[in-house]
Amino acid sequence: MVRAPDTEGIMEMPQSGEAIRGRENLRRFQEAYPGGAPSMRLRRVLVRDGLWVAEALYERGGGQVFDMVMILELKDGRIWQDRRYYAEPFEAPEWRARWVERAEF
Repeated sequence: MVRAPDTEGIMEMPQSGEAIRGRENLRRFQEAYPGGAPSMRLRRVLVRDGLWVAEALYERGGGQVFDMVMILELKDGRIWQDRRYYAEPFEAPEWRARWVERAEF
């Protein structure tokens, strides 16, 4: 059986304008990651037909920590598109303290 080039699936990082297409490219990207693969701690996952939304704490080497959201689109039971958004934590401004409560995630 002759297999077409591995072009299925794409991981997008809109904030940096990057996209990684295909399983082999993603595998090579992960293997080359400086300081080893980052870690993720899932906070919650929402699942709907063909769509998963995952919220996580993302930590990469050097102590960098980000809040992350992944939007996973599935096709035939496999991840077809993976879109990731990263945000650095920040201190809440004092001016709004009277309307909000402190939440621990």
